[in-house]
Amino acid sequence: MEPPRADEPSARPLPEGSLELRTLLSRPEPVLALAPMQDVTDLPFWGVLAHYGGPDVYWTEYFRVHSTSTLDAPILRSIVENPTGRPAIAQLIGNDPVALAKAARELQEYPVAAVDLNLGCPAPVVYRKCAGGGLLREPHRIDAILGALRQVVTRVPFTVKTRVGFSDDADWDALLAIFARHQIDLLTVHGRTVTGMYRTEVRSDWIARAVQAMPCPVLANGNVHSPERAEQVLRDTGARGLMIGRGCIRNPWIFEQIREHQRTGSWRQPTGRDVLAYVTRLYEVTRPTAGFRERLQVEKMKKYMNFIGEGVAPEFLHRIRRSTTREEFFDCCREFLEHDNAMSLQPPPLPAHNARVGDVDQ
Repeated sequence: MEPPRADEPSARPLPEGSLELRTLLSRPEPVLALAPMQDVTDLPFWGVLAHYGGPDVYWTEYFRVHSTSTLDAPILRSIVENPTGRPAIAQLIGNDPVALAKAARELQEYPVAAVDLNLGCPAPVVYRKCAGGGLLREPHRIDAILGALRQVVTRVPFTVKTRVGFSDDADWDALLAIFARHQIDLLTVHGRTVTGMYRTEVRSDWIARAVQAMPCPVLANGNVHSPERAEQVLRDTGARGLMIGRGCIRNPWIFEQIREHQRTGSWRQPTGRDVLAYVTRLYEVTRPTAGFRERLQVEKMKKYMNFIGEGVAPEFLHRIRRSTTREEFFDCCREFLEHDNAMSLQPPPLPAHNARVGDVDQ
């Protein structure tokens, strides 16, 4: 079904999404959230994650907002056709308070559990336009934007996802004071700076400062790749829950593994055949329904395989990157994954100069 146009809000009544979010935040178990990852966390990927248990709450890709923008139809489709049965939070990115407020008003006509502002995207193409993580260089602009959004986001919670600063944490305490003053309902903290990209260690102490300072719940984000790591981050930060991005591309079972670990102290690892079935599902579900071209779909899959391959073997990833047809792609997958051995799907530690730079946030 086609999503409603942005100038014709859905006639469907809003579900109790905001109530669902508040219920999640009030329960004793840690909240598990899907990080917004541009060109990844779309409607098909949501469905794949839901098949494997999925998070408690889903963040959309960000809506790019400027003076002449309209709400992006494919992202709206994720909200309107949400197949997961779990609440969805709509994320905005931009630097124009008036335009952001307008988009936030429109989004509240759709079944969203909250409206979120992105202050963390580290992609140069974004921060050079003073959006996403670029705004962290200008706390006064953040103050104005939060004021405008807080005034109009009244039907659902208002949330923020941020990094701790642009190049250091010098303004971190001042930023936390701004967030608190505008009475946001939830803060997600990626414990790195913008210039740190994904090359540096995630600083739990920076996230813990937010937990201590904020009157609202805080989610910890960054490099959560296993149930043991999840437990460590929760213990070190005191956060109300976790947001996971790249780790769930590599391992879509991670949310269920964390839940199982919380309940029993152990968890099941997938076999090679399980991973092969996941890759096959991902290929088929993300394939366009119109204008399908095999080579383009193989190239699209490499976006996911850059992460999945880290948990398999270097030679596997090298071969996958050279494939150009479906046959070559799956011949390689079968060679490395057609077995019944358990796989931890853990990424190897990467030296700083090899860390990948991209606009996939987590």
